[in-house]
Amino acid sequence: MTGSKQDKYPDFFENHDLDPVKAATKQPMAAKPIRKKKAGFYLSEALLERFNRQFHQLKLEGAAIENKSALLELSLSFALDDLEMGDRGQLFKSLK
Repeated sequence: MTGSKQDKYPDFFENHDLDPVKAATKQPMAAKPIRKKKAGFYLSEALLERFNRQFHQLKLEGAAIENKSALLELSLSFALDDLEMGDRGQLFKSLK
């Protein structure tokens, strides 16, 4: 008697790359998440309140922003791109 691969019981706790709900509803599959590391920064209360207001306003308008971390990553990415432009960037001009 030979065993077959059919004899293996499913492991419901196994980490699968497929989301059954997204597969069944034909939604696009998300790419594997990027490794992230927690960072701590001090911000003025006024800036933090402004950021929170803007985040909630975007959510009310239906923007595709998952969470505050995603909005902060996007904002910081734009700011760094601007800084890399050197003298042509707005941030660099404001630092002078």
